[in-house]
Amino acid sequence: MPLTLSLASKTAVVTGSTSGIGLAIACAMAEAGANVVVNGLGTDDEIKRAVEQISRAKTKVAYNGANMLKPAEIADLINKTEKDFGSVDILVNNAGIQHVAPIEEFPIEKWDQIIAINLSASFHAIRAAVPGMKKRNWGRIINIGSAHSLAASPFKSAYVAAKHGLAGLTKTVALELAEHGTTANCICPGFVLTPLVAKQIPDLAKSNNISEEAAKNQILAKQPTKQFVKAEEIAALAVFLASEPAASITGSMYSIDGGWMAE
Repeated sequence: MPLTLSLASKTAVVTGSTSGIGLAIACAMAEAGANVVVNGLGTDDEIKRAVEQISRAKTKVAYNGANMLKPAEIADLINKTEKDFGSVDILVNNAGIQHVAPIEEFPIEKWDQIIAINLSASFHAIRAAVPGMKKRNWGRIINIGSAHSLAASPFKSAYVAAKHGLAGLTKTVALELAEHGTTANCICPGFVLTPLVAKQIPDLAKSNNISEEAAKNQILAKQPTKQFVKAEEIAALAVFLASEPAASITGSMYSIDGGWMAE
């Protein structure tokens, strides 16, 4: 019997979906038939282009500018989606920021922001979405972690702490929802050449006093393939985890990192 990956009649909320991995996931969800609520930063033109790109799949698409630093706005994002679309069936927690610095120089405000957006925002979104998923006895929670959910690197104390925390949150939610038709999984990508990673290259170069080309090579040295992971590969995995054939997959960490975790 062939796999059916259709997400028709489902509604997906994808945070951080105006660019990079989140945009690729939002497009893939729409192409699989899901309605999509877009959330993320950008200029008006950038947001408009992202919505237009997702809308090519001819499903319903809306933008919500909830600030991932504000729990009330995150809850409102979920509540408004349920009101306007009828449900939040798929929640993809993708929003993230990064800062690279030695721990003794790490700005306190950057630590607080990274923990808030990369970890706490996922908690607030899940907390708001779970009652509806329990009521319908169906839901898919997909947290976009990182290879840094499973391993550490220097100069990334806040990011590594947040992504490790996201892995633990995923497992806990999976256990709590196991009898409610709802799964929770964490995708753990290696380095993808997104705007976030592109920004890390000069930061890493500065921290290590090396050239940007050397910093790029240093990043890719962690991935045996010596290639950046493609956002579309992560999106395809997210669609699978949101589909019916993945109903028994929950509490899992999915490495998609060019072999990084194999070493």
